[in-house]
Amino acid sequence: MPNVMIRTNDAGDLLFYVAKKDLEGTIAAVEVDTASAWGGTVELTDGSKWYIDPVRPRPEFPATLRFKRGD
Repeated sequence: MPNVMIRTNDAGDLLFYVAKKDLEGTIAAVEVDTASAWGGTVELTDGSKWYIDPVRPRPEFPATLRFKRGD
């Protein structure tokens, strides 16, 4: 389960970055995105999916979180 840095760019998009794999992408969809929770299946614009158990409360970004590859 890699550590993933999630941050917001100037346009307000969430960016997803895995340093050890030098993988960077924009988050296209998040399964759970409310004021009280954030996470579940996260899909990047390239179609890849990652998973994190929903974090409660929703984290402030930038944040480093532990993800696993989704299906």
